[in-house]
Amino acid sequence: MTHEFKTIVESFLISKKEGLKSVLATVVDLDGSSYRKPGVRMLILENGKMIGAVSGGCVEKDILRQSSTVFETGTAKMMTYDGRYRLGCEGILYILIEPFNPDDLFLKRFEHALKQRTSFKINSFYNKDNGEFNNIGSVAIFKEELYPISKTSNITQSNLIFEEEMKPCFKLMIFGAEHDAVQLCKLAHYNGWEVTIISGPLESKTIIDFPGATAFFSVSPDALELQSIDNQTAILLMSHNFSNDLKYLIELKDSIPAYLGILGPSDRREKLLSQFLEYCPDANYSFIEGIFGPAGLNIGAETPQEIAVSIISEILSVIRNQVPMSLKEKTGRIHN
Repeated sequence: MTHEFKTIVESFLISKKEGLKSVLATVVDLDGSSYRKPGVRMLILENGKMIGAVSGGCVEKDILRQSSTVFETGTAKMMTYDGRYRLGCEGILYILIEPFNPDDLFLKRFEHALKQRTSFKINSFYNKDNGEFNNIGSVAIFKEELYPISKTSNITQSNLIFEEEMKPCFKLMIFGAEHDAVQLCKLAHYNGWEVTIISGPLESKTIIDFPGATAFFSVSPDALELQSIDNQTAILLMSHNFSNDLKYLIELKDSIPAYLGILGPSDRREKLLSQFLEYCPDANYSFIEGIFGPAGLNIGAETPQEIAVSIISEILSVIRNQVPMSLKEKTGRIHN
């Protein structure tokens, strides 16, 4: 959700320069099932433009219509949508619509949290009655300090509270700069992930060759800066050079990423791990067991684009702790 909120803040800043007001719509509660879960947000601009979505397209136009009073009065309101009668879902959505006008101090703390990859919280105070209220709205919490994201000043603890932890944006580190790495970078960026490309020091490519990349480093394996690797980071070794992949693996041995994959066939993986253990006999067993190689799910992928889909799918299944299967075989809800 953090990357979606980041897009909302960026859109707000652009609209503010253009002299346009902004309103934020947040799904704060749900009875039953829905296409999206609580925490999904959408920004509405004064000119009618919408950034993001809170459903599969069922309620956005109505929210746009209802937001007009929020633009006029500056007072937050609650809207209830019963999907059993009006929508394509089977649940009841409770949506908070509020002015979105964070101050400069909030923006500084938000930018700092993104750069330092630290978590923060957003608490939304609401109720389940339709209409306008002076005591509902959202606040961001950075290290126990509260920062309102609108001009609402009468938020009280007596309301219902939707609390959400905003973790660092998910990041993919790609070790390699060949054509298939470009395709993986594009798809990961499209998925909302931050993407870092690491190539060898003699590589002639730059970040321009990787649409959607956040950062590009052309360095030798022993010069890597790996402090930013955390449990919101996935790593893919795909340099197509056995020696380089081995050096990268050795440098990564003390890291604990959310996912570590190696491109290539099984025999290459076995040879790579065998030589890795010769250099690092005391390597943590859990690190070795956590390596996914060959990287990707078995979906019959052949082209670089299809392989990228396979890899992204496996990463999602790992970080969401899901066993890949056809949805027609799953019992119960599709979305958790």
